[in-house]
Amino acid sequence: MRTPTAMESAPYSRYLPWRMLLWLLIAQIMVAFIGRSLGPLGVLIEEDLYLTKAQVGLLPSALFLGQALASIPTGFLADRVGSRPLLLMLSCCLGVSFIVMTFLQSFWLVLLLIMVGGVGYGGMHPTTNRGIVYWHAQRQRGTAMGIKQMGITFGSALSAVLLLPLAETHGWRIVVLTASLGLIAAGFLAFFLYRDPVEKNKKQRTPLSIHSTFSSITMMAKNKPLLLISFSAMGINGSQMCLNTYLVLFTYEQIGINLILAGILLVVSEVGGSAGRIGWGVISDRVFGGKRLTVMAIIVMITLSASLVVAFLPAGTPYEWLVPLFFVFGFSVSGFNGIWMNLASELVPREQAGLSSGFSITLGSLGVIMLPPLFGYIVDQTAGYTFGWLMISTIMVIVMLLLRQLNTLKKEQQASGTN
Repeated sequence: MRTPTAMESAPYSRYLPWRMLLWLLIAQIMVAFIGRSLGPLGVLIEEDLYLTKAQVGLLPSALFLGQALASIPTGFLADRVGSRPLLLMLSCCLGVSFIVMTFLQSFWLVLLLIMVGGVGYGGMHPTTNRGIVYWHAQRQRGTAMGIKQMGITFGSALSAVLLLPLAETHGWRIVVLTASLGLIAAGFLAFFLYRDPVEKNKKQRTPLSIHSTFSSITMMAKNKPLLLISFSAMGINGSQMCLNTYLVLFTYEQIGINLILAGILLVVSEVGGSAGRIGWGVISDRVFGGKRLTVMAIIVMITLSASLVVAFLPAGTPYEWLVPLFFVFGFSVSGFNGIWMNLASELVPREQAGLSSGFSITLGSLGVIMLPPLFGYIVDQTAGYTFGWLMISTIMVIVMLLLRQLNTLKKEQQASGTN
C-alpha cells in the first residue's frame, strides 16, 4: 500500500498551488516595482542627467537587454534546480544593481547597472513561469499565469503611485534605493516560504552540460510555432514599453497635463494591463476553450485601434476622455503577456517549460531593446509624438500577419497529425 505524500495528506493540499502562486506573484510584483520604475521616473531621470528623449528610451532598453541575456540561461537553470533558489538570487541581483546605480552620475554607467539589474528582472519570468507550469493543471494555467503576470503591471502601477510622487519630493535616487532594499527583503521572504513541487522523474533529468544546453536551444530555434509567437511578442512587447516609457512625457508635454495627473494615467494604463492579464487568461480558458491565438488576435486589433486614436489626440484633450482610452490601451498591449507565456510553455514538453519561456522572452525582449529608443528618436526628429504612435500601429499590422501565419502552421500540423 502506497504511503501518501505530505502534499496529498495535508488538509490544505487543495489550495497549495494557489498558496505557491501567491509567493510567485509577490516576487513578480517586487521586481516589476523596481525594474519598471524607469517608466514613471523617466522624466525626473531625464532632468537629473540631462538626457534626450532617445536616451530616455535607452533606460528600459538596457533593462531588457539584461533580460534578453539572462532569460535562456535562467530558464535552463530553473528546469534543473527549480524556482526556489532563483527567487532569492534574482531579487538580489536587481536590488543590489539598482542600489549601486543611485550613487552614479554617468549616464553610461547608469545604463550598465540597469542592464545588470535586467538579469534579475528578466530571469524572474522563466523562473516563475516554471512554477506555474508545475503547480497548475492546464485548465487552470491560463488564469494562474494571468494572475502571476498581473504582478508586472501591478508593480509598475505601484511604482507610479508611490515612487513618482515621493521622487518628486525627495529625489529619485533615495526613493529607488529604499525600494530596492524592499525588493531584497521580498526575495528572502519568497525563498523561505515558497516550495518547488516534488518531481517523480527528478532522477531522469538530463545532466547539466554545455552540449545539452546548446542542443536544447537549437531544438527551440527549430520550433517554428515558438519562433512565430516569439516574433509576435517582440512587436507587442516593444509597443508596451513605448507606452510605459513615454505616456507620462506625452501627456505632460503635448496634452498639457501636470506631472502627477500624467503619472495617474500611467497607473490607469497599468491597472488596465493588470485587469487584462487576468481577464484575457480567464477569457482564454472559459470563453475560447484554450484557443489562445484567437485571444492574441483580438488583443492586437484593440492595440492597433488605441494607438491610432492616441496618435491624433489634440493638446488640451479632456482628462476624462484620456482615462478610459489609456485603460483600454493598457488592457490590450500590457495584458497579453499571460497568453504569450502560456503559448510559449505549451508548445514544448512540460520539462522544457522554463527553457521555452526563456527562449521566447529573449526574442521578445529584442522589441523592448529596439523600439523605445526608436520611438524617442522619432519624437526628437519630428518634435511631436504622432509618428511614434503610428509606428506602433504599423507594428500591430505586422504582428497580425505573423499570427495568421502561425494559425495556418498549427492547422497544417494538426491535419498531418490526424492523417
